[in-house]
Amino acid sequence: MTLFSLTDLTVDVPGRRLLHGLTLEVPKGKLVALIGHNGSGKSTLLKTLARQMPTSGGAVRLDGRDLGAWSARAIARRLAFLPQATPPADGMTVAELVALGRYPWHGALGRFTPDDHAAVARALSECGVAGLADRLVDTLSGGERQRAWLAMMVAQGAEALLLDEPISALDVSHAVEVMTLVRAMCHDQGRSAVVVLHEVNMAARYCDHVIALRDGAVVMQGTPADLMRPDTLRHVYGLPMTVLTRPNGPPVAVPA
Repeated sequence: MTLFSLTDLTVDVPGRRLLHGLTLEVPKGKLVALIGHNGSGKSTLLKTLARQMPTSGGAVRLDGRDLGAWSARAIARRLAFLPQATPPADGMTVAELVALGRYPWHGALGRFTPDDHAAVARALSECGVAGLADRLVDTLSGGERQRAWLAMMVAQGAEALLLDEPISALDVSHAVEVMTLVRAMCHDQGRSAVVVLHEVNMAARYCDHVIALRDGAVVMQGTPADLMRPDTLRHVYGLPMTVLTRPNGPPVAVPA
């Protein structure tokens, strides 16, 4: 099954083309990694899928329907987007932040219903932040804060999560915690996720499908096993890489 279908997608900004005629399918029900070097077009592609950035040509379809044909409320109920730099949440508790995820369902002037309260409680529990519900967001650790934002996306009821570098500012233990949670959201709860990642070994360890960009073009798409080959990694990153195999774990890529 396909979540997004892209046909000859082009994205331009004044004086520069960021994405060059991308044609690909993003699978549904999977954890999908977008990888590539800095400036390869990963965040641009994610923002385009989230309808945060206009296209210059080609087509993007969500569930077979043109992305631009979805209403703002319908797209918010279908997709949840987490930017690399999250908005400030000064003076807001975790429970209040998570409750914002219900906005597409009741609107700015709508009343919180029992269904809304239940959705928030489920999201807090699923993301392991129920015990932090009364804490101020700006007092949380980096990993706790990311789980709180993920809980807001869960409360939103979206079936697909779009995450722009959700672990870039985290230490290894918190990065593992967040990626484990996102994988469980897909494998255990039936969601889809598209995640921009810099760390190729994280992509290989946690993701089901990988799309690699270089200079605004797709240079590889397939499974983590397809990615973790020296020739493929060199094609993606432009430098020689060695792949180390382990008897009880996934392969690890290191510069040669």
